[in-house]
Amino acid sequence: MTYTTVIFDMDGTLLNTLDDLKDSLNYALNQMGFPTRTLDEVRQFVGNGARRLIERAVPAGTAKETLDTCLEIYAKHYAANNQNKTKPYDGIIDLLKELKDKEYKLAIVSNKFDSSVKALCKEHYDEYIKVAIGESQHVARKPAPDSVFTAMKELGSKVEETIYIGDSDVDVHTAHNAGLKCVGVTWGFRDREILQNAGADYIIDKPMELLKILADT
Repeated sequence: MTYTTVIFDMDGTLLNTLDDLKDSLNYALNQMGFPTRTLDEVRQFVGNGARRLIERAVPAGTAKETLDTCLEIYAKHYAANNQNKTKPYDGIIDLLKELKDKEYKLAIVSNKFDSSVKALCKEHYDEYIKVAIGESQHVARKPAPDSVFTAMKELGSKVEETIYIGDSDVDVHTAHNAGLKCVGVTWGFRDREILQNAGADYIIDKPMELLKILADT
């Protein structure tokens, strides 16, 4: 069956969010009196949601109550500062224009807070993407397939006509857990070797290369 639906990860795939994530994380760490983290450390920490980001960033052995406070500070700061430096990767807008012109159904699924996912989607991609699903009490975070299934339900799409695009091993596992093929992208937060080892079905280096995959399947 020909693909009709493309589901994207957000951070590291559609948007370069790393600087804003680092700034909010380091603000929270500073407030708690903890050492701050480098951009490369933050790059390795992200991908499994905000709580896991904080767990990885705070000193080993940090009490749960302290971690919860740090997460609360981070979440409040990021909600107010998540568009300071964040921007689409080169070529993404051109890709989305092509996909819209070809009448593909598009969605975003992310391990970011649902409110942040929806706000960032509206700010950067409102013309192209109407369905954006983030982490919430109602949807288990990736690599559980729940967010993917929720997006497909909202789009009215079937598994066999949907393909998933992401930049990390978490995304590959998410796609496969949902029964989808995964296109790994190398411009994000993880390198080609991680995507290969995770079992990505395809790997691309530039956004427009996705069109050839869609055309050939």
